[in-house]
Amino acid sequence: MLADARLPTGAHAHSAGLEPAVQAGLLTPPRPREVDPAPHPPAREQSSSPHPPAREQSSSTAADWIALSRRRGGEDTARIPAFAATRLRTVTATEAGAAVVARHRWLDRRDLSPVEDAWAARTPSPAVRDATRRLGRGYLRLALALWPDDLDGAFAPGAAPPRPVVAGAIGAVTGLDALQVALLVGYDDVQTIASAALKLTPLDPATTTRWVLDLHPAVVAMARSVAHLTEPDDLPSSGAPMSDAWAQAHARTTRRLFHG
Repeated sequence: MLADARLPTGAHAHSAGLEPAVQAGLLTPPRPREVDPAPHPPAREQSSSPHPPAREQSSSTAADWIALSRRRGGEDTARIPAFAATRLRTVTATEAGAAVVARHRWLDRRDLSPVEDAWAARTPSPAVRDATRRLGRGYLRLALALWPDDLDGAFAPGAAPPRPVVAGAIGAVTGLDALQVALLVGYDDVQTIASAALKLTPLDPATTTRWVLDLHPAVVAMARSVAHLTEPDDLPSSGAPMSDAWAQAHARTTRRLFHG
């Protein structure tokens, strides 16, 4: 249920970094290298007629059309699952690690602020931090409505903790083990990207479902790599500088569908 897209946390307003990446040109195919056309025929082979033969004229027109189509290009949507896989090794791994450590600490009712500090130190983009805190508020509002006694004292009134810290606390009070918490964060990130992709570019929903299925081994590998963590200082910190830069640019534009 925690990974259900219908969970009322406001996740539908987020793209897990996909919209900033698309706006930065993620789906734009690279322009083909300009190739010098066939050498000009020697002057003695040129026809005296001002018009080329009909077959040559037709071939030239088709080649020009193909070249023009490639320059305009369709969107390279195969880059979307690759983008999700990169996030699993970087941003998502940090968030999943934070969730695992938050779960571990809240099982003993220990202070969660060191986890939040460690996550923030490994998330240099203010735009990414802001988007994650927006998600966290949605998770927290729901969690406090469902498990108010179990989460009493976990977060200060009016606090805006990031999603992974809230997800970890929810995992502690709902009986999830560390691996399940990490899998939840990983799957939620991939599913968010897949859902956002359907709103950003024409796609068959079956295609994005295939992406999520194909990314399952990467989600499991990421979850297993962080499931043993217990201390905030041990959170992974593989940076994603391009994603950070895209998020900062995205935060300044008014033409967007998602918070981040």
